[in-house]
Amino acid sequence: MDPLSLTTLLAAAAMAGWVDAVVGGGGLLLLPALLVAAPGVPVATALGTNKLAAIFGTSTAAVTYARRTKIDWMVAGPSAGLAVCCAGVGAALAGSVPAGAYRPVVLAVLVSVALFVVFRPRLGVVAVPARRTRLRVVAAVAVAGVGVALYDGLIGPGTGTFLVVAFTALVGADFVHGSAMAKVVNAGTNLGALVVFAATGHVWWLLGVAMAVCNVAGAVVGARMALRRGAGFVRVVLLVVVFALVAKLGYDQWRAG
Repeated sequence: MDPLSLTTLLAAAAMAGWVDAVVGGGGLLLLPALLVAAPGVPVATALGTNKLAAIFGTSTAAVTYARRTKIDWMVAGPSAGLAVCCAGVGAALAGSVPAGAYRPVVLAVLVSVALFVVFRPRLGVVAVPARRTRLRVVAAVAVAGVGVALYDGLIGPGTGTFLVVAFTALVGADFVHGSAMAKVVNAGTNLGALVVFAATGHVWWLLGVAMAVCNVAGAVVGARMALRRGAGFVRVVLLVVVFALVAKLGYDQWRAG
């Protein structure tokens, strides 16, 4: 890999860490950057190397959130436990996904997320404790720990964003606390997927560690900024990130087609 490609990739890792810590979706920056910087890399290897970098960033963000805000462990704990196993199952199936297959899937889901957030302007701005019923907690654990975790192991990009929206929509968390829970679960999905990718030889360790350092730096800055500026800031960043990524992925899909 030439120095310019490596520098660009490390910068993308830092930005991805910031985005992941604030609202999730950093993989939609880092994974395409990795595929461009290393043409011909197998999708499973790109995913595995991305997971190595991401697990350090998400874990750092989770610790930062846990030190400064209250995390709903009754939701986040079981979700994270399930996520380790389910993301591992998804990772085991990742080799069967063609290089261009993830783009239309992620694009469709992101458009749905964007529309949902736009037409629910109060979603996540303030907490709605009354929404946290036993049934909704079970639903949130199932969606986050099984559905989103399988997706993360299989495809990956956008996982953090989907987790934040799930926790705000299902159990009434505001965006800051939803993001805090998402980081805990995302650390679990990254761990489960990384174990499988590593066991099958689909991790570039030296590159992944270098990316991890930059990812952690971005995650620390992002988590602190989200905590300082609050739920309104997180919502704005979520919408900006989602619309920017929809535009990019839409263009990539149009060009590929």
